[in-house]
Amino acid sequence: MQQGVTEPMRSRARRGDGAPSPRADAATPGSRSAGRRLRRDLSLLAVAGVLLLAALAATSSVLYTQFYGPSAFVTRYLTMLSEGRAADALTVPGVVVDSAELEAAGLPATASEALLRRAALAELTDVRAVAEETRDGVTLVTVEYSAGPYPGKTTFAVERDGWIGVAPSWRFAESPLAVIDLTVHGAMQFTVNGFEVDKRQVSPEGAEADPTASVPLLVFSPGVYSVSVDTAMSATPGVAVLSDSPATGIPIELQAQPTEEFIGVVQEQVDQFLADCAAQQVLQPAGCPFGFTVRNRINELPEWSIPQPPQVTLEPNGAGWKIPVTDAVAHIDVEVRSLFDGSVTPVSEDVPFQLTGEISVLPDGTASIVLSGVE
Repeated sequence: MQQGVTEPMRSRARRGDGAPSPRADAATPGSRSAGRRLRRDLSLLAVAGVLLLAALAATSSVLYTQFYGPSAFVTRYLTMLSEGRAADALTVPGVVVDSAELEAAGLPATASEALLRRAALAELTDVRAVAEETRDGVTLVTVEYSAGPYPGKTTFAVERDGWIGVAPSWRFAESPLAVIDLTVHGAMQFTVNGFEVDKRQVSPEGAEADPTASVPLLVFSPGVYSVSVDTAMSATPGVAVLSDSPATGIPIELQAQPTEEFIGVVQEQVDQFLADCAAQQVLQPAGCPFGFTVRNRINELPEWSIPQPPQVTLEPNGAGWKIPVTDAVAHIDVEVRSLFDGSVTPVSEDVPFQLTGEISVLPDGTASIVLSGVE
């Protein structure tokens, strides 16, 4: 009986001396598998963390570019212009300028703000920022757009202007406004993108404004501005300019032409003037451009007529017009009595003369026509 007991004990002792027990063999592979799973999970977490940080960085970059960056600042300004929000655009930091800033930029300090309004804005579409570069604390933002039918490209200078919470704020380092230096010959009134302007309303001289002087007008940049004249007296086909450079002067010179209606009115005035002259039964009609001289006496009152009224044309003359020297002919019929022998000789003769005139546009929009002869 002791042997039966002793033998199993030796057997267990040998396993204890030379080989692992069945329980130890089962635990070792499980521990290794758990370690591998832990390392794999930690690696996945690390990768996920890196991807999350990258996603957050990318999201922050997109948000900055679209909402908080200098390009977003410029794009918002152009969006206001495209929506006709002129008043809002003027509140954007760095847009409004004073006379000192205009002078520093070499622009007229008296430039009018009449066109800085919704009614004078034209279509602005397809706005997009295409480049951004920072130099010495100033960021240059380049945008492309369509101003009416014209493609445009403008670079704006932008600088930091503090913070709004955790987001940076910006301002224009150089105002995006420009100045149109407009000279209109032949009219005191004109339109810009359909908005009516009178020189006397925007000139520093007011009612005493020189009709031939240019008128400086502040305009938003970018923008297209179409200038034309369309009154009862004068008109132009118009001219369009693209304001695409901030703080720049844009010269425009426009020559209006008289309308057919206005030429017709002047022609009627000339015809009536000459008819009134011809109605005077004297050799030298008073205030008239023609007359006739005889060395003898006339036997009866002379008769004047205008066989063919002269066809008048008009030329610009400052804010008004003038009738250039025009050839014309009057006809006289008169009987002349000789002082020598008393004989009577009938005279029927064409009398050439020249006519000119000046036409001034009065403040109430009517015209004053002054005709005269040429000696």
